[in-house]
Amino acid sequence: MFFDLVEDGLGCIAAFDLTGGSIRQPASFCGVVGLKPTYGRVSRFGLVAYGSSLDQIGPLTRNVADAALVMNVISGHDDRDSTSISSDIAPVSDYLADLDKPVKGLKIGVVPKFNEGADEDVSKAIAKALETYKSIGAEIIEITMPHFEYAIAAYYVIATAEASSNLARYDGVHYGHRTENPKDYIEVYSKSRAEAFGEEVKRRIMLGTYALSSGYYDAYYLRALKVRNLIRSDFTNAFESCDCVIMPVSPTTAFKIGEKTDDPLQMYLADVYTIAANLAGIPGISVPCGFDSNDLPIGLQILSPNFTEEKLLRVARMYEKQNDLSSRKAKVISQD
Repeated sequence: MFFDLVEDGLGCIAAFDLTGGSIRQPASFCGVVGLKPTYGRVSRFGLVAYGSSLDQIGPLTRNVADAALVMNVISGHDDRDSTSISSDIAPVSDYLADLDKPVKGLKIGVVPKFNEGADEDVSKAIAKALETYKSIGAEIIEITMPHFEYAIAAYYVIATAEASSNLARYDGVHYGHRTENPKDYIEVYSKSRAEAFGEEVKRRIMLGTYALSSGYYDAYYLRALKVRNLIRSDFTNAFESCDCVIMPVSPTTAFKIGEKTDDPLQMYLADVYTIAANLAGIPGISVPCGFDSNDLPIGLQILSPNFTEEKLLRVARMYEKQNDLSSRKAKVISQD
């Protein structure tokens, strides 16, 4: 995968799309930097839509400076993307200009109970990172996010509902794979989609179709949208008392390939710390902050208000300067 090439030093930059954490989580697992921009900051033109209100594009790099460099290139309005924010409303900064300038009077918000759901090694690494920030003058403030626990449920209703709609176009007639020698037009649709989509994609399409079906729209999709607004409000309230929020990227370090494919719920729970930022549309970054007992990387997640990527990168750089792990490689563990 491309993030392996970045981690191995074979490449310094990769661009990824994300819906619920697909930049920050791989970055955490591989010991590199992954940045999720504010929704609308970077054009999505050319991206195959999965969840239109969630999909974004961002950089995965070896260090914070490279992430800032990429953001200088890819940020800004694009007339070809209807979700792209006008530069008049949200001007684009020079993210490299003041990257090494510390954020004065930095206040970091932390929800104490968030660490309780993470592995011990992850919790210790996050606590150590907070101590590092304190040592350079940051103030740590306890905050509450009462609706955060509903993020996974809301996300997997909204994302799958949007996916079922977006992926409907891949029917073998208009777009996508077309089955060979169909008996009739019904087989064109059914076999083309059955052959082209993997099991997880099929599962998500079915979930989304169910959530949008008559009789369940209000019970699931509409309620999920209401929860999304509550999560946005949680972040808005938190940022009134702090500059950024810090938490783990993932409750665990990387697991073996295929280890959780038979238990989709466990795979979904791995997104517990990342999906709230996507629901709220705010920017976030994963920065390497340590290794577990198996020498696997751990990521520190930093979140900030909408269109404050410049400050977010500076906060991440403040930590990186104190604890630069970019030269340390993750350990390869056998699949046996």
